[in-house]
Amino acid sequence: MSLGDGASGGGDGEYGGVGQTRTRLPDRPGDVYGGARRGRSSSRSLVTVVGVVVLLIAAIAFANRGGDSASSDGNGDGKAGAAPTAATGTRPVRTKAGAIPSGYAHDQQGAQSAAANYAVALGSGDMFNKDRRDEILRTIITPSRVAGFEGTLDKAYSPEFNKKVGLNENGSAPQGYTFVSRTSPIGSKVTSFSTDRATVDVWCNGLLGLAGQNSTNPVTSSWFTITMQLEWNNGDWKIVQHSQQDGPAPVPGDDRASSADDMAKAVEEYGGFTYAR
Repeated sequence: MSLGDGASGGGDGEYGGVGQTRTRLPDRPGDVYGGARRGRSSSRSLVTVVGVVVLLIAAIAFANRGGDSASSDGNGDGKAGAAPTAATGTRPVRTKAGAIPSGYAHDQQGAQSAAANYAVALGSGDMFNKDRRDEILRTIITPSRVAGFEGTLDKAYSPEFNKKVGLNENGSAPQGYTFVSRTSPIGSKVTSFSTDRATVDVWCNGLLGLAGQNSTNPVTSSWFTITMQLEWNNGDWKIVQHSQQDGPAPVPGDDRASSADDMAKAVEEYGGFTYAR
């Protein structure tokens, strides 16, 4: 959350739209997933929620604005430019804090690995639950900013907001439905770097919605870029502030949307990854 975001959509958990699309009629009556292509106009209520999530991330960035910005005087291990999305051979992390990877290298690669994994955490469904959200924030946010993030997100992830997403007031999914909120980093780049500061852009794809036969907010995908300002704190990279913008988004393909049952099954069976630069 995304803090999701989203996606986080996550995120800003969650998330931007795409251009014009063609729409197919459902193959099976009553199945909101039954073959309809997911586009910007597929659900008025979902578009509203997505807009709220995008504004949420922007509000977080604004509320936590301040402090020293990352220096662009030095480039650390090399120039901060585009690089192939390939394994470097460097061990990405040494430990885990709960379910979140930690112990990143004190270099540009470590900063990118941290930003990618933090994007996943912020765009996860756990951000909609108060206790799990606070645990995430204490893990990935620099200590001096945790209280500010918690206060802002407590107001943002309100019972009313959860209901707009289709959840119960406490952030749980209604009986018979599976809530999906996932962020998958596609790539990352360092835009500035100094010894203890880094600014990293993470290009992401997000999933957000409720999988269920009668869902009015079916799972849709989006593309967005999260910018994170990190600092080296107590032996690891931590977030100082972050923001999100839409895209870059590819041209939609002709993939037929899966059924609600298939989508719920996939979410339950397919686990996530630890990301590394």
